[in-house]
Amino acid sequence: MNTANKITLFRVVLIPVFVVLCYMTAPWSQWAALAVFLLASLSDFADGYIARHYNQITDFGKFLDPIADKLLVTSAMLIFVEQGRMPAWVLLCVIAREFAVSALRLVAVDNGRVIAAGWSGKVKTAATMVTICILLVFSGEMLDSIGNAVILVTTVYSGVEYFAKNRDVINPNK
Repeated sequence: MNTANKITLFRVVLIPVFVVLCYMTAPWSQWAALAVFLLASLSDFADGYIARHYNQITDFGKFLDPIADKLLVTSAMLIFVEQGRMPAWVLLCVIAREFAVSALRLVAVDNGRVIAAGWSGKVKTAATMVTICILLVFSGEMLDSIGNAVILVTTVYSGVEYFAKNRDVINPNK
């Protein structure tokens, strides 16, 4: 197993640690949860860089890396929903976008085409992770609303852009 894949596995292991810390009520637990989330988020960038820079791209990494990312972000958002800080429909929009883009990519691959991550998808990921970090430490109705709006707008925009730029992939006349 190469270094990039080990980092991805490490991120997967951090997810339950993050969730447990979010449920703890000790005064330090929210800061520890933030630290674990930050470490996991940064490991996403690290494993991608290492995989590309040192030619460590594998099928295992292609499979597990996006799953790890989605599990990390979804676990944080589920906690916010449970705490009443995020409406469930916002999380549903995020999950629906992920399923739709994944399905679009599968259809594209089946047609011999690869859809690379777009700039708006990278902005969405970064904005979502930064917003989650802020919401892990600070709370308030206005801040929660702004955070939810940032996540929702970047998610919807990037999803629409993926489909607009690749609409020929699902051309019904084929």
